[in-house]
Amino acid sequence: MIKIVLPFLTLLPLALLAEHQGANPLVIFSLAGAGIIPFAALLTAATEAIAERVGPIPGALITAAFGNAAELIIAINGIRNGLVEVVKASITGAILNDLLLVVGVAMLAGGLRHGEQSFQPRVARANGAAMMLAVIALALPASLISTSGIQSEASIHSLSLFVAAILIIIYWLTLMFSLFSSRVSIPSFCGQPALESPGESTTESQNLIPWLLLLLGSTAGIAVQSEIFVTALEPATSVLGFSTLFTGVLIIPIVGGFSEYIPAVNSALKNNMDLPLSLAVGSSLLMALLIAPALVLYSNAIGQPMNLDFSSFEVITLVLSIIIVNLVNMDARSNWLEGALLMATYLIIGAAFFYFPA
Repeated sequence: MIKIVLPFLTLLPLALLAEHQGANPLVIFSLAGAGIIPFAALLTAATEAIAERVGPIPGALITAAFGNAAELIIAINGIRNGLVEVVKASITGAILNDLLLVVGVAMLAGGLRHGEQSFQPRVARANGAAMMLAVIALALPASLISTSGIQSEASIHSLSLFVAAILIIIYWLTLMFSLFSSRVSIPSFCGQPALESPGESTTESQNLIPWLLLLLGSTAGIAVQSEIFVTALEPATSVLGFSTLFTGVLIIPIVGGFSEYIPAVNSALKNNMDLPLSLAVGSSLLMALLIAPALVLYSNAIGQPMNLDFSSFEVITLVLSIIIVNLVNMDARSNWLEGALLMATYLIIGAAFFYFPA
């Protein structure tokens, strides 16, 4: 897999050249966005390889720290460039992307090859509860703000900071519990599984240096590409006629989370649907309980405050998505039609966000 990704790293110098030459914003935006994907794939592969070599508990912590690194780096650059509303919308988009598109693509691919697939009912129930927890964690602050009539920006930001701190504590408590409890599946709480490493078993090589270098290099590549991507974001999306909400909900999550599709589809093709579900739930939990509140704290620290006051429509789409996914998973079986229905739901929500008033 790494060999397949390497040629696409040339998108980085192309994006740098296009930016230096003052090319059309759409060209810069496309090159930078596409260029993030191979670096995200390498980062995922390095994270998985390191996690396998250092043991289950340190490995789970590393996976939790780097599982959604691409989305986090893009969000940090977006906040630094003043695109706070875009970043906030991307949090909603990342969860919708994980629950509907990643799971939907995996069910479609696996169903077309194997017909009906099954997964562990216990995992399905645990994942359903975890997904509901993630959405409630984000929906409650927004619902409180919209229903209580709070108008003061200072009060909203104070509430957001308090809730952000609590959510981070909840995430780490949940992670610690999953690590030290044999009854909880660790992948459900530790973020995304990675791409397959190139056929090397843990016992064959314990050398971490190449993987650590790959981890650092891919992180640096994502940082550079995302800076170019964010800089070209506003002029490019203005030309395309995309609103801030649509850009955050649809465009950024697909670019930042593209590497999640590969392990999800690979596992589904191998008739293992437990992994794509754990992938989606772990990524959603990481985004809702750790990355979103961390961004709130970071944004306030650098003077670009972001709050947790999401629009009612965003909250509604998240809740509906959870209900739909839980209904699909209720019988602990999946097929290609259910995958297609999840993807169709995502497309309908995307169309709704496109026409949502700017």
